[in-house]
Amino acid sequence: MSTRRHFAIFTTASLPWMTGTAINPLFRSAYLAKDGDRDVTLVIPWLSLKDQELVYPNKIVFESPLEHEAYVRHWIEERISFRPSFSIKFYPAKFSTELRSILPVGDITEFIPDELADIAVLEEPEHLNWYHHGRKWKNKFRRVIGVVHTNYIAYVKREKNGQVIACFMKYMNTWVTRIYCHKIIRLSGATQDMPRSVVCNIHGVNPKFLEVGKLKLNQLQNGETAFTKGAYYIGKMVWSKGYRELLDLLSKYQSKLAGLEVDLYGTGEDSDEVRKSAELLNLVVKVHPGRDHADPLFHDYKVFINPSTTDVVCTTTAEALAMGKIVICADHPSNEFFKRFPNCRIYNSDEEFVQFTLNALTEQPAPLTDMQRYDLSWEAATARFMEAAELNLPISESRIHETSKISLPTFLKTRKLKQSLEDASVYLHQALSGLEVTRRAFGAVPKTLQPDEQLCKDLGD
Repeated sequence: MSTRRHFAIFTTASLPWMTGTAINPLFRSAYLAKDGDRDVTLVIPWLSLKDQELVYPNKIVFESPLEHEAYVRHWIEERISFRPSFSIKFYPAKFSTELRSILPVGDITEFIPDELADIAVLEEPEHLNWYHHGRKWKNKFRRVIGVVHTNYIAYVKREKNGQVIACFMKYMNTWVTRIYCHKIIRLSGATQDMPRSVVCNIHGVNPKFLEVGKLKLNQLQNGETAFTKGAYYIGKMVWSKGYRELLDLLSKYQSKLAGLEVDLYGTGEDSDEVRKSAELLNLVVKVHPGRDHADPLFHDYKVFINPSTTDVVCTTTAEALAMGKIVICADHPSNEFFKRFPNCRIYNSDEEFVQFTLNALTEQPAPLTDMQRYDLSWEAATARFMEAAELNLPISESRIHETSKISLPTFLKTRKLKQSLEDASVYLHQALSGLEVTRRAFGAVPKTLQPDEQLCKDLGD
């Protein structure tokens, strides 16, 4: 192979579904390809028209992959200052209504030709591999990097029989990431520990948010009023996204927070219940439909309140900091990255939440330094990704480090034994994932071993 690297970024969602695994891999692809010295292919799911209607908002559907690709490219080009040069490919997928997730159909490793199989980046490697039946990723690609986005364990614990399901899922996640990935990047310590993993936030923010932050800084420096609104929160409107914690805090401390007004923005399964709970408070808590956080509507808010503890790294928290706002959030591993920013107020108790909220409404945010602004950017996130994935090393550099305590023959025997055990583990996973009855038992969408006739037709196979 040539020394020019090729990155194939596989992810579990796509726009117009406004979820982290649709947005962040898209930005990652654009910025990895920005300098022109890497070839990058973003591989995203293609859904049938029926599934698109279930997943995509505002009745947006696509008749063909070309139409879908045009939508994705238009979205990213509106948000960055350069023309992205990455390729887009689609793999067949189905939407699971039970899991509320998009799952691959067939062997998705096939969508990258062998001659281009260099580095695979699996965004949500556990999700992509629960039901993987096909070529072993590590056999096809020189280097396989998994990026863990979601705290699945925290979510399933909230379900019926959650503790039992969480225990099984933890084992399954460890198993498939061990056998299919060389390296795992966990976005924060909020995710479960994984084999060969490192914790590093490799996400940045849409540059538009940093531009808003610069505008607000100029207004403050010129003695103008930069923020005319108080506090707000934005997120998918489900109880697990922090709405329960926030409304409980507001209810418990209504007297101390008298006069506080909070706007909640979001759309989700629990919207009606959230609205009803907010109406019971003596405080002014208004509930609004979800909107893009980049909407000018949000520019004038000064305080972003985010009590969620189910996120891995909250994108909206990073965006609020980039816009120069004061952020109030819980002391939780998902917020560790944000502790370096003076405008991030992390509370350890209910009393601290109340005090920080009252203080924030009377204070002015501290101006972001150039370094803090850079830390939030996708340029910095891409540099962190390359380092965490150990991709700054020469291609030929060995990943095996000998120690003086182990002789070479013993080391090689140990390595061979580990490889044999891994091969046996892969064989077992492939055997189980190749049986329809086993797949169904563990939650797979029926008949997803191979794409059906319609998916093949859509993708031109």
